[in-house]
Amino acid sequence: MKHLTLASLFLSLGCAAPLSAGVPEAVQDHALPAVQSFAVQARALAVNAAADCTAAAVIPSYHNVFDAWLGLAHLGFGPLETDGRALTIAFWPDKRGMVASTVARLVADQDAAVADAGEFAQVSIAGRGLFALERLLFDPDYAGYGREDYSCRLVAAIAGDLDRMAGAIAADWSDEAAALLSAGEEGNTRYLSEAEAAQRLYTALLAGLEFVADQRLGRPLGTFDRPRPERAEARRSDRSLRNVTLSIAALSDLAQALSTAPTPVTDQAFADALDAARALDDPIFDGVSDPSGRLRVEILQQRVQAIRTAVSAEIGAQLGVGTGFNSADGD
Repeated sequence: MKHLTLASLFLSLGCAAPLSAGVPEAVQDHALPAVQSFAVQARALAVNAAADCTAAAVIPSYHNVFDAWLGLAHLGFGPLETDGRALTIAFWPDKRGMVASTVARLVADQDAAVADAGEFAQVSIAGRGLFALERLLFDPDYAGYGREDYSCRLVAAIAGDLDRMAGAIAADWSDEAAALLSAGEEGNTRYLSEAEAAQRLYTALLAGLEFVADQRLGRPLGTFDRPRPERAEARRSDRSLRNVTLSIAALSDLAQALSTAPTPVTDQAFADALDAARALDDPIFDGVSDPSGRLRVEILQQRVQAIRTAVSAEIGAQLGVGTGFNSADGD
């Protein structure tokens, strides 16, 4: 398939052949802007870290790029699957503490890979990406590093690696978008029908909702007898609730783009979940250890689960996609 830049693809969208419900809108109005935003913020992070790699200088760009990642992360197929990019960018859940051990080893060994982008791209994925960066910027064991310290060089290397991956994702999404928009046409071996393209995006929507409910909320909730607030995502940088809220908002945007008829139940379900998230004054889910605080997080989880039910009934029906398949399967 002929390679297109993001800019040229935007210009060509108006000439695209008619597709199944919502696919052009989901590609043009949701996916491509999210890809572009992540690429822009990753580049800013790399430039800023190259100029000043100290924690105080890098933290604002870290938050910007993490915010942008949450607008894209649920589109985990295609370009994000290639070379394990999604897992490298966000190695979480980290059930075995691999980020901690890998970052500690890199620092202890003063690994020379930080001096060469190609070599650093071969470093364990647990030592790269947003969560390795979070540990260096916020963990007391590292956060006080100086400009001349190895940790500073490691921060710059991670930032440059994120920029490299974001650029590769943007380039590959040009082709992915073209494939989605030409689904069912002769020569398109990726999406053999318009329905396959629609189902790919619908699957991403459902899988994203499942991840929010089961992982971002479910992991810190643990069980009633054993809550696990220490398992909350991005806890060190106080982003746990922020990540949930931004993820729900991004998934709402995808749902609106993908639907071509009114979806009042879905719209209300998203609004209810966002209201619950914004009203929850518990940035790292510490409250799950208290019965009343736990109840509020459980209510938020239930509201995210209710979105999935609404999406299946309304948007799934519009797209003609059955609800019996496993949304984690990817097809």
